[in-house]
Amino acid sequence: MGWNTWNHFGCSIDEDLILSAAKAMIQYDLPSYGYNYVNMDDCWHAATRNASGAPQPDPTKFPNGIKALSDQIHSMGLKFGIYSDAGTMTCGGHFGSLGYEEIDAQTYAEWGVDYLKYDNCFNQGLSGTPKLSYDRYNNMSVALNNTGRPILYSMCNWGEDGPWNFASTIANSWRISGDVYDNYDRWDVRCPCDSFIDCKLAGFHCAMTRIIDFAAPLGQKAGPGHWNDLDMLEVGNGGMTYDEYVTHFSMWALLKSPLILGNDVTNMTNETLSIITNDAIIAVNQDSAGSPATRQWKRSVSEGGYLELWSGSLVNSQFIIALMNTSPTNQTVTVSFEDVFIDQGAAYQTGTFTLTDLWQKDDQGNWGKEVGTYTAQIPNVEIGSHQVKVWKATLPSSSSKRDVADL
Repeated sequence: MGWNTWNHFGCSIDEDLILSAAKAMIQYDLPSYGYNYVNMDDCWHAATRNASGAPQPDPTKFPNGIKALSDQIHSMGLKFGIYSDAGTMTCGGHFGSLGYEEIDAQTYAEWGVDYLKYDNCFNQGLSGTPKLSYDRYNNMSVALNNTGRPILYSMCNWGEDGPWNFASTIANSWRISGDVYDNYDRWDVRCPCDSFIDCKLAGFHCAMTRIIDFAAPLGQKAGPGHWNDLDMLEVGNGGMTYDEYVTHFSMWALLKSPLILGNDVTNMTNETLSIITNDAIIAVNQDSAGSPATRQWKRSVSEGGYLELWSGSLVNSQFIIALMNTSPTNQTVTVSFEDVFIDQGAAYQTGTFTLTDLWQKDDQGNWGKEVGTYTAQIPNVEIGSHQVKVWKATLPSSSSKRDVADL
């Protein structure tokens, strides 16, 4: 969990901006929710490497150097992340790390880097089979490990060559698709694949719900210490509604994607802050079982879009249930426990569970309101257009049933 410069600022970064973001994270108490990484993306580079071949920063943007920046961020109790590329150039046209893995990794360690996002542009054709991609990305994995410094390794190869099949042995996370953009469901030719299984052109401008579709079959490949990365969050950047951002944040959390903020954290609305600090949803993301939710069904709606049911396991015999409506109209749905607990068997499918709505607040103002006890189904759930409902289900309780309108 943390923050990254790219989604909001692109190449318009410098030392002051990054320090301002770190200070804002402290001001809003974001570390207490788990947001600990301050990640500097592309365009930090000087025009060339130094005379020894080591990376060096743009002296105008970073007059005090990266080590001084890293030290200041560490002094705030935060961690510092950097960006490079497994190619000859970064996506922004700066020097990449292909062929320079050892000196780059050692320099990052000396700078006090805690996180490396490692991109896939200008890769010299060293892709097209899993072995080619594995070898290229493994070179940096070995180099990072050889530094002796713990550096989280975030592969960003856009799902090319199916990293979910090989990256768990060399990286902590791997991107599963082309770049997200701040849109709910628009189809864009620059994100051309219908599925990322055997996708030949990852592209970019992938709308949020399209990435959810791409991620749906891949949860089986993720778990503690090795995660599917659905890309950085767009919450607060202005391209979606409140309900759409709630869906975005919820589904990234349930699918156990890293939660990396991509907005301007120095200038947030109360609405944005309320979404990204929903500690009940964050707890699902950080659940120690590390089990991504599974889509149990996806049903077409006559007016367009879909209804989707997702569910998954949490620690301590708890479960998560999510109902998502991507259609343009309000819907009424009965959620059957036969679908929710397809993997748990008949006793669960006919059982009784107490539900907590994670997007309602309780009487003390905390996220997560208990909304009743239900047996075998949740009847007649009303869900608005582009909304998501997320419940935590716990085993039998003595709580009395409540009206479905509370949901």
